[in-house]
Amino acid sequence: MNDKKIMIYGAYGYTGELIARAAVAKGYRPVLAGRNAQKLQPLAEELGLPAMAISLDATETLERMLGDIDVVIHCAGPFSATAEPMMRACIAAGAHYQDITGEMRVYQQANDLHAEAQAAGVVLCPGTGFDVIPTDCLAAALHHAIPTATHLTLGFDSDSSFSPGTAKTSIESLGVGSAVRRNGKVEIIEHASLTRKIDFGRGDKFAVAIPWGDVVTAYYSTQIPNIEVYIPMSPRRAKKLKRLNKLRWLLRMEWVQNWLKNRVEKSVKGPSEEKRAEQQTWVWGEVRNDRRGERKIGRVVTANGYDVTVHGSLAVMEYLLSYEGPGGYFTPSKLCGPELVEKLPGSGTIKIGID
Repeated sequence: MNDKKIMIYGAYGYTGELIARAAVAKGYRPVLAGRNAQKLQPLAEELGLPAMAISLDATETLERMLGDIDVVIHCAGPFSATAEPMMRACIAAGAHYQDITGEMRVYQQANDLHAEAQAAGVVLCPGTGFDVIPTDCLAAALHHAIPTATHLTLGFDSDSSFSPGTAKTSIESLGVGSAVRRNGKVEIIEHASLTRKIDFGRGDKFAVAIPWGDVVTAYYSTQIPNIEVYIPMSPRRAKKLKRLNKLRWLLRMEWVQNWLKNRVEKSVKGPSEEKRAEQQTWVWGEVRNDRRGERKIGRVVTANGYDVTVHGSLAVMEYLLSYEGPGGYFTPSKLCGPELVEKLPGSGTIKIGID
């Protein structure tokens, strides 16, 4: 396999390293890249892989380095700052782009770049990890079950702990609020202002709406105009989250964000391989057409979120290595089909019913 075909940017992060090791185990020899040469080199030497330290600000150098790369797996957050320059560099260089973000803004940026990517024959597919493969595939399957659906609700229940990158992304949303889609438009709402009971697959649980990526991606995949996403949360924790609404102005400040992220950097570690192996994720969805009185429920069980991210990223990468279709922005289900999640190790089949 050609050493120059795949680049993993941000390979020394928790998830980037997992993807790099899994790629090597499958026989690939990706180029490892990132902004910090000191963090990058030890992993590259251990795996016997080429390494490139490149700043995303060095546009001309980055585009030149991507000239002989077929697929970039972008793993360097915060994606709100790093995704757009990498997407633009991939379009200029003719390399397909995928990433592991869950940030709504990145999906909107990719959609805005659709025409440029299409003209260049480059695929932009952000969200090829747990954010948002399982929920996106379930959304597409539910839409197929009720093509005239007007409302889509998604959610997931997991015992998995956060990686540093995921924790930092969550911090960014604290100062903004939660989000839903109403009548086709994204609306920012207060934290913990939408709650309901949901049986994700382990019995009824109190759940809270969160600003998950599907508020954007599920709309692009299904065109359903009303979308909400939930996770289980104790009522006590929901009350604490609700109290933060009064402090959103403070939590948006750069120095507060940096302080919180520095604390994460020092204290949060991703789950071990043994811990990940013990953890599954229950993904749930509901689709409705209230005018017709139609409603269906869908569920799929997957592996731990980080294992889904590793296997999902590599599955999309392999798909793109032999891809001969048009360029542009795609959600995972639009690119690979709703069955993508069912093909990942540890995943079951999507089941659609009325309860």
